[in-house]
Amino acid sequence: MQNDSIQKTIFVAVALCLVCSLFVSLFAVSLHDIQKENKRLDKVKNILIAGGLYDPSVDVQSVYENKVVPLLIELDTGQILNSEEYPDGINVDTYDLKKMAADPTFGRSVDSDRDIANIRNRPKYMFVYKVMEDDKLQRIILPIYGYGLWSTLYGFVSLGNDLQSIQGITFYEHGETPGLGGEVDNARWKGLWPGKQAFDDAGKVAISVIKGQVNPKSEKAKYQVDGLSGATITTRGLDSMLKYWLGNEGYGRFLDTLKQGGARG
Repeated sequence: MQNDSIQKTIFVAVALCLVCSLFVSLFAVSLHDIQKENKRLDKVKNILIAGGLYDPSVDVQSVYENKVVPLLIELDTGQILNSEEYPDGINVDTYDLKKMAADPTFGRSVDSDRDIANIRNRPKYMFVYKVMEDDKLQRIILPIYGYGLWSTLYGFVSLGNDLQSIQGITFYEHGETPGLGGEVDNARWKGLWPGKQAFDDAGKVAISVIKGQVNPKSEKAKYQVDGLSGATITTRGLDSMLKYWLGNEGYGRFLDTLKQGGARG
């Protein structure tokens, strides 16, 4: 075979591709467990952020294990399941919200007339997280998700032990426009949430993400959060998401269970 022949060029190119593919495959396999663990720790970190527990100088896993207790709930009934009641295939370490929502066994479709968060499907079971201190409930952290302008936003919102006041909110995954809908990541905007009231005196979902800024003199100010400037559709999506998940289609029945004394301590 001549050094400058077409056959040799093709042979070298194919051989190089095969070698590169082999190395890429080896790296992908070797990094899989690391990537999986990093994803899990990122989830733990965001749970702590929503619960007001995150300290970058402290090991997140240690804080999580000492202060956070996961609970598996059945959304339709609001009931809390004991570990021996967990359906086969569900455990807190491997639970994947997206996969569960799409699974024909563990997920279900959401009726279009009730799907204000535009999620289409949701899990039948969800892990929520209670923050404990001295054996007393301090906060409850709830996973939330819903559609914005370009993407589905995934995050957590936490309520105080009164199950009324919002303690924090954070989003760990979205594809919204940086500087506009992407401002859900802005610490200043997230700082507007603590102390806002999720429900009115009658127990109905009252929290709203409004267009523009909240008038601090308004009687409704305690239920309102500033919208995202220049991101009207994302703002509407956030508002609908909170109303969905805090209502009876989401965690409403579970919160009623807690108010009646279930898993408060």
